[in-house]
Amino acid sequence: MANSRLSMRKILDVLRLSLEGGRSHREIARAINASPTTVGDLLRRAKLYGITWPLPAGMSEPQLEAQLYPPAAPSNQTRPEPDWPVVHRELRRKGVTLDLLWQEYKTEQPAGYRYSGFCALYRQWVGRLSLSLRQTHTPGEKLFVDYAGQTVPITDPMSGEMRPAAIFVAVLGASNYTYSEATWSQSLPDWIGSHARTFEHLGGVTALVVPDNLKSGVTTACYYEPELNPTYRDLATHYGTAVLPARPRRPKDKAKAEAGVLLVERWVLARLRHQRFFSLAELNRSIAELMNWLNHRPFKKLPGCRQSAFVELDRPALRPLPVTRYEFAEWKVVRVGIDYHVEVVGHYYSVPYRFAREQVDSRLTASTVELFHRGTRIASHVRNDSRGRHTTVDAHMTPAHQAVQGWNAPRLLDWAGRIGPHAQGVVQSLLHQRRHPQQAYRACLGILRLGKAYGDDRLEAACERAIAIGATSYSSLKSILKNGLDRQRVSPPGQTHLPPEHANVRGPGYYH
Repeated sequence: MANSRLSMRKILDVLRLSLEGGRSHREIARAINASPTTVGDLLRRAKLYGITWPLPAGMSEPQLEAQLYPPAAPSNQTRPEPDWPVVHRELRRKGVTLDLLWQEYKTEQPAGYRYSGFCALYRQWVGRLSLSLRQTHTPGEKLFVDYAGQTVPITDPMSGEMRPAAIFVAVLGASNYTYSEATWSQSLPDWIGSHARTFEHLGGVTALVVPDNLKSGVTTACYYEPELNPTYRDLATHYGTAVLPARPRRPKDKAKAEAGVLLVERWVLARLRHQRFFSLAELNRSIAELMNWLNHRPFKKLPGCRQSAFVELDRPALRPLPVTRYEFAEWKVVRVGIDYHVEVVGHYYSVPYRFAREQVDSRLTASTVELFHRGTRIASHVRNDSRGRHTTVDAHMTPAHQAVQGWNAPRLLDWAGRIGPHAQGVVQSLLHQRRHPQQAYRACLGILRLGKAYGDDRLEAACERAIAIGATSYSSLKSILKNGLDRQRVSPPGQTHLPPEHANVRGPGYYH
């Protein structure tokens, strides 16, 4: 029958409500949360087999079910059995469905099973398979990476302080060739450096790298669309590989890495447990010696060893290394200010003025700072670690458009003049202190906006005090207002104009 079979509890409720209570099919269906058709089918069966209510004494629930749903008589017709292993293998191909495979089966075996029986038998066959199937890896395809759970202590020879070192493990999928090294931490620089040294040790790059969901590699772990760390993605692009993180809470996705970690812990770290190390380099030399022994250790059930399997399978299939080694770079999303400068590690770098107030990506290396807008590089600078200073390219400015998103020096001076002479003096001083006045727009704007939080009168008093003590920066004025120092008088009173008149100082007319 097409209708679904009810549970025994609901079957008893249907018989009771109908035969004893006289309820209609729809009322019973609403009471047991089933369809009226299913209720009607059950009552027709009860009438057909002479079942009454209350049930005859001694009738058990299995006996009632056997009467209502007697087993079908076995068919004498023998149907040809499909080749289920072939069906299972073909289903892995892209676009292949059970319906297509059933049609091919019926073409060869017209007396075969119908589609519903074909699908039911396939599900039964799959249910008898082992829950864990052995994975077959293509040579040169995957490199599994992870950290061991154990650490190795390293003793400082001067202070005697002990510091734990993390153990990085990488395993090739086809040959099981294993690489391991010690790093000071599992942070992003060490994580990236271990990958670069692994590729150099192997002499090539795999098509895929399969990591765990470590924060250094995967910013956001997700079952369907994990978000990679930008630096990790940059590393993969440089080496021409792709990163395929294991699914969260699915250790079998990286079974090779789990097995490799277990081997390293048993055959390397366990042998080093009684040794004392005084440097990271000394520990890595010992690990390299034991890893060479482990990779040459013969397999138990297969001919050869990891080293021979690597030479035969993985090494010929690896992609070549790039010409240059990857240079570690940190990525960060920043926003361009109204002065078309962005802040990277406390220093300000210019971009073309048309990107003012836009969100850009910064790529920071040991020597350079690159800025990208929607994947296109818009600026590149030599790295400068001087905090609070500016690096400006003249080509990023245009004489015809010194107003960046509507802000310019005359407008800032006019705003300050409406607050008071001391506020205007502070803004004029800041504009004169920079080679390019645009570099001071951000600080001037911050100072003038303090009037919205504290009031223009307090800001004017704070500017008067700042001029008197020679501290006209944004942070100084913010501190004066926060601590209420603007309400205290300064003796002698500060001058109202900064800087003093001088032949080498530009006046207000310069900005007109």
